[in-house]
Amino acid sequence: MERSVGKVRKKLPIGIDGFEKLRTNDFYYVDKTLFIKELLQNWGEVNLFTRPRRFGKSLNMSMLKSFFEIGSDPALFEGLKIMQEKDLCERYMGNFPVIAISLKSVSGLNFKAASAALKNIVGKEAMRFQFLLESERLSEAEKNSYKRLIKIGTTSEAIYDITDATLIDSMQTLSQLLEKHYGQKVILLIDEYDVPLDKAFQRGYYDEMVSLIRSLFDNALKTNASLYFAVLTGCLRISKESIFTGLNNLKVHTISDVRYDEYFGFTDADVDKMLAFYGLSSYKDVIRDWYDGYRFGKTDVYCPWDVINYCDELLAAPSAPPENYWANTSGNDLIRRMLKNANQTTKNEVEELLNGGKVTKRIKQELTYREIDDSIENVWSVLYATGYLTGMHVEQEDADIFRLWIPNGEIRKLFYELVEDWFREVTRSDTSRISCFCEAFPAGDTDTIQEMLDDYLWDSISVRDTAVRRNMKENFYHGMLLGLLQSQDNWLVRSNAETGEGYSDISIQTPDRIGIVIELKYADDGNLEAACGEALKQIEEKKYAEGLKRRGAKKIIKYGIAFCEKECMVVMA
Repeated sequence: MERSVGKVRKKLPIGIDGFEKLRTNDFYYVDKTLFIKELLQNWGEVNLFTRPRRFGKSLNMSMLKSFFEIGSDPALFEGLKIMQEKDLCERYMGNFPVIAISLKSVSGLNFKAASAALKNIVGKEAMRFQFLLESERLSEAEKNSYKRLIKIGTTSEAIYDITDATLIDSMQTLSQLLEKHYGQKVILLIDEYDVPLDKAFQRGYYDEMVSLIRSLFDNALKTNASLYFAVLTGCLRISKESIFTGLNNLKVHTISDVRYDEYFGFTDADVDKMLAFYGLSSYKDVIRDWYDGYRFGKTDVYCPWDVINYCDELLAAPSAPPENYWANTSGNDLIRRMLKNANQTTKNEVEELLNGGKVTKRIKQELTYREIDDSIENVWSVLYATGYLTGMHVEQEDADIFRLWIPNGEIRKLFYELVEDWFREVTRSDTSRISCFCEAFPAGDTDTIQEMLDDYLWDSISVRDTAVRRNMKENFYHGMLLGLLQSQDNWLVRSNAETGEGYSDISIQTPDRIGIVIELKYADDGNLEAACGEALKQIEEKKYAEGLKRRGAKKIIKYGIAFCEKECMVVMA
């Protein structure tokens, strides 16, 4: 191994999205500070950055706050790239009042609860500026307007007793007070701006939340004379007609834009440097296969959350396999909704993606949450925006046409698992059909098994990608068949159970003491008959039936089943 021992290393920043905390507690930091330079050079009064979750949005926002805010510690940036820009640092560093809020926790079972959560976030941020109460530059009326932002409630439902009207004006009011106190316009940072809308859509109070956010943003971003500039981040670009009505000073930077493409996510150089620092360079290939592959603008990027988590795991256990870190931080409902509503064309497209192919789609860069379920085509747009798919413009005049693909091994594995879940749910809903299929196994009816399995394969999504290892393909079909057989509640169905000198793919014991051994093979060359023969030979050589006999099976039936794409063959010994 390349790792040195006896040396205290920087900690890996798992879940750390506060720049100051990261820099003062000896965490490893991938330097993205030139984002500040590019943001100032490509001036926009209101800037919206849309990126998938866990790609460094919150950390970048925290970094902006630490750089611009009056009273912040310049030592936080020692040794970082931005410090080489001396004129820029002298002009901007530590020279602005900054209002910074994150809306990622604005949720609730109803609008009242979500509104209270938003009031608490605003109230907590306003509390950072209590020096305004003593400011000689503010009138008593202005100090009273500040007091309304930090008034503590008397009920258990909310901490801050802010009225709806005060909330709507809050960002503008706070901007005006800070500008008057400092004699300097304000920088406004709003992280995860679209989370309240997502939560509201899920809970059924979307229209009320849209109205509230629209009013808040109108005052903060559109009619706010005290605003120097604003930065917002989120996953989706919500249409202007929804919450950015009439906001002509908005510059939107999506994942398809070339500008800022290297500042969210890790570049190949970032990963090389990190792996070398921790002595993990020998793992580069597996990390690339599993966590690289996203295309932002013209740059290929890795998911930071995945790389950091896997490096941390490797430092503790060098033989640890890669895992689905990013995919497991969400419910992944979008893919489930796509599969649930999929027609045969969509199934074929998902199959093409799973098999390493690409699909060409019209991507809507602006959507409302209500529009997502209007058509399956809108779901493709959201899958692209949220990181489940990646892609690039097709070289033609229509800028909305994209070629999409699954970025890496992590997301491909997620798709496999969700397709298996979907297939299991769909097939089990047809109880008479699945019962007929299962009854054919103890009956030794290979014709019925093969015919119905062919039908199931046609209805499902198969794996044929030549880049996928054969054992992974076998596992895919194994999971599909296992899900069908486990529908029989009175059967004892084991997967990869030790039944002799090895582990059979599937073993079954029925109530009338019939034992069934099934061995699966994937026929890469398309020779199903030979693959079935190989499966039956393995059953005999490994004595897979012995365990069933010891457990009292009076009759043993042995099946070799071979798959190739959507074809199968079933042979009984």
